[in-house]
Amino acid sequence: MEVLIREDESAPSGIPQRWGDINWRRVDRNVRAMQIRIAKATQEGDWRRVKALQRSLTRSFSAKASAVRRVAMNQGARTAGVDREKWKSPEARWEAIGRLKHRGYRPLPLRRVYIPKANGKERPLGIPTMLDRAMQALYLLALEPVSEGTSDPNSYGFRINRSTADAMSQLFVNLSRKASAQWILEADIKGCFDHISHDWLERNVPMDKAILRKWLKAGVVFQGQFQATDAGTPQGGIISPTLANVALNGLEQQLVESLRAKLGVTNTKKLKVNVVRYADDFVITGNTPEVLENEVKPWVEQFLATRGLSLSTEKTRIVNIAEGFDFLGWNFRKYSGTLLIKPSKKNAQTFYRKVKEVISAHSGRKQADLVQTLNPMLRGWAQYHSPVVAKATFTRMEHLIFRALWRWAKRRHRRKKVEWVRKKYFASIDDRNWVFGSTEVNKAGERYWKGLYSIPSTPIRRHKKVRGDYNPFDPAQEMYGETLRQERMAESMAYRKQWAKLFMSQRGLCAVCHSAISKETGWHDHHIEPRVAGGSDALSNRVLVHPDCHVQVHHYGRAAVKPVFE
Repeated sequence: MEVLIREDESAPSGIPQRWGDINWRRVDRNVRAMQIRIAKATQEGDWRRVKALQRSLTRSFSAKASAVRRVAMNQGARTAGVDREKWKSPEARWEAIGRLKHRGYRPLPLRRVYIPKANGKERPLGIPTMLDRAMQALYLLALEPVSEGTSDPNSYGFRINRSTADAMSQLFVNLSRKASAQWILEADIKGCFDHISHDWLERNVPMDKAILRKWLKAGVVFQGQFQATDAGTPQGGIISPTLANVALNGLEQQLVESLRAKLGVTNTKKLKVNVVRYADDFVITGNTPEVLENEVKPWVEQFLATRGLSLSTEKTRIVNIAEGFDFLGWNFRKYSGTLLIKPSKKNAQTFYRKVKEVISAHSGRKQADLVQTLNPMLRGWAQYHSPVVAKATFTRMEHLIFRALWRWAKRRHRRKKVEWVRKKYFASIDDRNWVFGSTEVNKAGERYWKGLYSIPSTPIRRHKKVRGDYNPFDPAQEMYGETLRQERMAESMAYRKQWAKLFMSQRGLCAVCHSAISKETGWHDHHIEPRVAGGSDALSNRVLVHPDCHVQVHHYGRAAVKPVFE
């Protein structure tokens, strides 16, 4: 007999009466407990129980509040759907919780927008309304424990505590040894998100079929015209990446099982077939080009065909590791038998074009504004490539950006001498010369040079790969998952050392709601004693809080205190 978790008793009366009364730690605990039960039922293959637990979760107050909070806190909350509605106020978010109902729910069409791709083409995005996003987030809470329990070990895209760096590390394991596979099937699915079969999804995705069908058939609106959707899942929907993952799950395990059934376990092992997938991008290793061409590729094509998908003939190819291949922005290639992973030329060129566009767009702005815009871009790109052999690329990129900034500075002062331009826009800081930036004044009235981030100064650090069997909803792996999350968050904050110290001292929890802080939730640096009231910038007076909790502190009197751990 299933015992359902009691609903929240957040307010003194036992039931929250407004957004600010919600006990988010209890909400997270309730949702987490139900997700663990769904994951356990999935492992046991009890699909009737899975369905019953999913139904209970999607109808609970905790799950609805969690879904609304995720949508409202996300950066995409600033982008409205076709109804132009945004949930900016706590009152609107509280009201939204009550609107998340299964009965009578009808999603509105998606708002179609196009964003540029690296190859010059445009990628279509479908922007759901806030309500539809929250409904997707709600049902995703129930779907994720099932998809995680049925995913391939080496699938890394859009999964909890998994990243592109994990996929890169697994490929290093598969290709770095002398006896490793020498041939790679570099695969590309033709318009994956646009062509996934609706019929296949409705038959195979373990969630409420009626709700899923409504999302798939909602249609899109572009330039005032309605367009029906007969296939595909919209890029832009919260649940779309997980639906794509469910569609491609089995690519690794079923391929190996098929080869074993046909050739035997011993012969299959000699073929050195390994699959590494990130969302709809994947590569497959093999001992010979013949096994990839005659055994693996036909099987993959058949696997995809049942889901309405196909390989791109132009982008799918079989290459030798000595020739190298690009994957997720990196180039994998063996030089005299040694595997080196470097930033790909295409990735570096694309990034440099973006930097030049930003510099050109700031032709009439102060250099301080340009530095403030460029620094997050430079830091983010360098951090992405910090686990690979990137020092030479970093140095080259630094030189190219310096040249672009020098041209930018000289164009602003065509009649000034070179030395005057150099002194105005560049300075020597420690052992660095020609540091682009501007003179600023801190709170103590002291002048200092606010310089551009140095890409070559980014340390190269080996990435610690997530375990292939890691399941974030398995209680036995709870400590491993928490340690992994905190280590990775601390690494992402490494260039803001004070944030990293605050994060570790708070054990990764928000100082207001005591729920986990992650890249998805975001965080704000809050002063317990406001600076306007004489509070200092010392770490003892600062805490990290969720952006929404920060609003609760300043406008609704919620307390932010440093967590005390025994």
